[in-house]
Amino acid sequence: MNKQDFNYDLPKHLIAQTPALERDGSRLMRLNRKTGQVQHAMFKDIVSLLNPGDCIVINDSKVIPARLLGHSGEAQIEMLLHERLEDGRWTVLAKPGRKAREGDTLVFADGRLKAHVLEIIEDGLRVVALEYEGDFELLLTEIGEMPLPHYIEEKGGDDSRYQTVYATHSGSVAAPTAGLHFTDEVLKAIEDKGVKIARVTLHVGIGTFRPVKEDDISKHHMHSEYCRVEPQTADIINQTKTAGGRVIAIGTTSCRTLESRVDDTGKIIAGAGKTDIFIFPGFEFKAIDGLLTNFHLPESTLIMLVSAIAGRENVLAAYEEAVREEYRFFSYGDAMLIV
Repeated sequence: MNKQDFNYDLPKHLIAQTPALERDGSRLMRLNRKTGQVQHAMFKDIVSLLNPGDCIVINDSKVIPARLLGHSGEAQIEMLLHERLEDGRWTVLAKPGRKAREGDTLVFADGRLKAHVLEIIEDGLRVVALEYEGDFELLLTEIGEMPLPHYIEEKGGDDSRYQTVYATHSGSVAAPTAGLHFTDEVLKAIEDKGVKIARVTLHVGIGTFRPVKEDDISKHHMHSEYCRVEPQTADIINQTKTAGGRVIAIGTTSCRTLESRVDDTGKIIAGAGKTDIFIFPGFEFKAIDGLLTNFHLPESTLIMLVSAIAGRENVLAAYEEAVREEYRFFSYGDAMLIV
């Protein structure tokens, strides 16, 4: 398949620049993955669309303030933390790259943080050694910014709204956005209905920002990301499947985690490691029965994953309907439940 097969026309004014007034105040489109039929609802209605005995799987990764503004010599520079390595080293993106060559030192917050460029690796990433005093996590909260996607032009909002209410484990450079709609009250109502809530962790990396460059999508290579499934989570999901309940991934990150930790029989295997799984039409799902997700960029790996579970034609038709009905798109936008 070609990436052009996943293109669609989106008026710019439908790209959400700010979150909904209330987390659960977004709209919700229900898409029948078999028939392509759509229904319109509000997000808080999701409780009525779940069945007792179902299990929803949330990604509890927490976004770090990974965007740092500083200078290299006399030039201004922007650095995005990507992945923590050993001994204080990180992989990062730097812009402009010509000001972050091997041997350069990038300076942030009047020298409170320095990044010594050690090596340039694939896809323009740099390996840097960080120099600082005190607690790094605390320093980062003081001098870093939330790494909002490039299409969000209105900066300076409430950072907590680019974080799920259940975010726990720090490490993502982008939010698992399907989870942004949940409130504590909605989660409690889901549990009260007899729906189990299981947690996984996948730290979202820069792959979420990367376009598909190959026309033949099968040649696209995903960046690897760390993910983890605890034994308790595996037990909850496996018990749900045995009892005939549905497993519904909250977001593409939860979906990719589960489909990376499942055996040929459909059993979820606890463990941790890196995944570079790329899901596109033709993929055989073994772990999940449904997906809650936002509306994604044209020709992105995310719309390809959604098309894998619901069918490309069904998804593109649903997106056309969403445009006609003026749904809000992308990270701060509305949601789609595919079951």
